[in-house]
Amino acid sequence: MSRILLVILFLIGFSLDVSAETPFKATFIRDHQLWIKEGEKEIQLTEGLFVSSPQWSIDGRFIAYLAGNKAGEKQYLTIYDSKVNKSYQPYQGIETHHFKWSPTSNQLAYTVDGILRVTKMKNGRPQGFENVALGVSNFEWFPDGDAFIVSSQSDLVPTGWGPVPLFKVPLDTHLDTNKITPFFTIQTNEEDLFAIDTAYFKWSADGKWLSLLAIPTASWSNDSNTLCVISSTGDNFQVIGKMLGFEDWIKWAPSKNQLAFISGEGRFFVENKNTAIADIPISTTPKAYTPKGYVDLDLEWLSPDKIIVARSKDHKDWNEGPVPIMYTSLYTIDLKSGEQKQLTFPKNNELDSSPQVVGNAITWLRKVENQVQGDVWIKENIDDEPYVWIKNVESTPVFFNESN
Repeated sequence: MSRILLVILFLIGFSLDVSAETPFKATFIRDHQLWIKEGEKEIQLTEGLFVSSPQWSIDGRFIAYLAGNKAGEKQYLTIYDSKVNKSYQPYQGIETHHFKWSPTSNQLAYTVDGILRVTKMKNGRPQGFENVALGVSNFEWFPDGDAFIVSSQSDLVPTGWGPVPLFKVPLDTHLDTNKITPFFTIQTNEEDLFAIDTAYFKWSADGKWLSLLAIPTASWSNDSNTLCVISSTGDNFQVIGKMLGFEDWIKWAPSKNQLAFISGEGRFFVENKNTAIADIPISTTPKAYTPKGYVDLDLEWLSPDKIIVARSKDHKDWNEGPVPIMYTSLYTIDLKSGEQKQLTFPKNNELDSSPQVVGNAITWLRKVENQVQGDVWIKENIDDEPYVWIKNVESTPVFFNESN
């Protein structure tokens, strides 16, 4: 009996160890090439290219990315197909900077010279294209995958810049303007809300609200943009606050209509960058969480009531010479209790940034000052010891999460 009991206990312990292992899967860029890592296996997917902006399709079969030259002048839309282990162009010679997978299918939308296009499907692969709408500067799929929210840049007339129009465009529009309906018009002026375009459309978890940045002219936008939200029906538009133009500084809560963002104006990171939470629809000033003497330079939701931020001491005294390096570490913030704890402890010449939450795991990018490449670290649970999962990456990896 004792031997049987020992065998049973051994098998139980073995099964627990196996189930605790998280099958992480991510695509990343190293030496300008596209790579993929699943578990402990790394595979290089491209050679001799200059790759950027990888995105997973909804089922993880495809990775869309840009392949171009170092100057970024030519950015060709390319797709890697994991089923045949090869890359291809969905249509030869497509140059774009803005593309997004459908939230419900393996269909890819992108813009070329203001034309919104979607890929056709051929033998289960995105191939060819169909024109959807003209005059598009920014777009996002509706959560159901049947339509787009699009914006057009405002017109400059002798009296100044006009409003910024938003439209709802069905997927099957095929350039038929009769199918397009006005969604909302952002009325702007230099004293209150000045913008000539939009960026970074993001839906709330329940699809009832859309956040966006209202973008002023180029020089102005380096110092300040306006974070706004609009209801999915287009009948409730609200201004949330001022911030810089970084997409990862805007994050919806995983299950509530709460919007986390890093507020503050001024293009330098040395001061006035504060984590804030807004309850949507907004009725009071967003609550700030960054302590005096610090700045927050990235954020991620850990749970419905906790967030992670990349935090550094501020440099308010700096006013000339090289901009100081902001040595960030990760901290957790409990929104209910207000308690804040340091989560990572990089060395004096290191900085931690780009937190991501994948299931129960927390990942981040750790770099040594002035180095281009860094390492991806992981805590499989918040109380676990961290370890290096990927070495020598040039930007934040893009994880594939099947639960999405």
